[in-house]
Amino acid sequence: MEQDSVYVPVKKLYDFMLSVFTKAGVPEEEAILCADVLIRSDLRGIESHGIGRLRMYYDRLKSGLIEKHANLTIVRESPTTAVIDGNHGLGMVIATKSMQLAINKAKELGMGAVAVRNSTHFGIDGFYPLMALRQNMIGMSFTNARPCVSPTHGTQPTLGTNPISFGAPTDEECPFLYDGATSITQRGKIEVLARAEKPVPAGWVIDQNNQPMIDAEKILQEIVLDNAALLPLGGMDEYTGSHKGYCLSTIVEILSSALQSGAFLFQLSGLDENNEPARFRVGHFFMAMNIESFLPVEEFKKNIGDLLRTLRTTRKAPDAPRIYTAGEKEFEMEKLVAIQGVPVNENLKKDILYLQKELKLADTIF
Repeated sequence: MEQDSVYVPVKKLYDFMLSVFTKAGVPEEEAILCADVLIRSDLRGIESHGIGRLRMYYDRLKSGLIEKHANLTIVRESPTTAVIDGNHGLGMVIATKSMQLAINKAKELGMGAVAVRNSTHFGIDGFYPLMALRQNMIGMSFTNARPCVSPTHGTQPTLGTNPISFGAPTDEECPFLYDGATSITQRGKIEVLARAEKPVPAGWVIDQNNQPMIDAEKILQEIVLDNAALLPLGGMDEYTGSHKGYCLSTIVEILSSALQSGAFLFQLSGLDENNEPARFRVGHFFMAMNIESFLPVEEFKKNIGDLLRTLRTTRKAPDAPRIYTAGEKEFEMEKLVAIQGVPVNENLKKDILYLQKELKLADTIF
């Protein structure tokens, strides 16, 4: 969090985001779903996917790249599966409804899986497994994205950041929730560094000659021009495990495109053959597993709790404060942000003021 940031109360920021979506023509029910996903990101301290992305959504709605109403179509369905065409609506709406469909199927028959095509950016991946674990289920969510990550031994932005999220309830207050890109970092973190006018750590991004890049603003420009790429988990070569991140990303790409005959790799660039802006055609994959189909929920929760507590009590490095399990830091951050508000730095403040003026919103945040 930047020292020059102002802290905006969570409710005030939520209401502002809701107003932007509704003023942009999004139906109120869908605007609420969008604002719910974005504010959850800010609450969890994931600055790259909350209010920081609001102007992106607005600009895409305004230009027609995203439909204001998410008109989902069921292309194919079985008792435990479905293929959904999002018809280029807001990804947060498409994803929420698709995950709910997977949950409903899991309630009936133990497992549910939904593959989605022709969607758009859907916010934080971790939002959707949280839906499942609140219903005493295991939840999984995957999505492909615009090409910005090179394959191992390559320098061309080819894969998306392609995150994986997995969530499960425990007998503790904090659930287990993993949410991470299959690249070392994500485009959103580069955007956060650019707004903060900070350099990117060496080892995150390479140019077309396999040399490190650290200028955040330049990286964002060069990725679009095919001249820069984020690195997969594991970095530049197989010695450090680059092939593992690369293959995990490819698995996400398969789940997010092949099952639904959706777009993949360069087809997700957001540009047409004339290099003009085009629909993004993002794909997702959601799965819900009903724990009661395997064993009593409380027994499962204790099993997970015992496992996590064991991990946290193993020998730690001499200078390390403690060992965390997935989701703990974000869970603790939610409590902090709920009290002190969401940090907004000067450059993000400019985007918010732009939206206030553009949409003639009477209520001001600052």
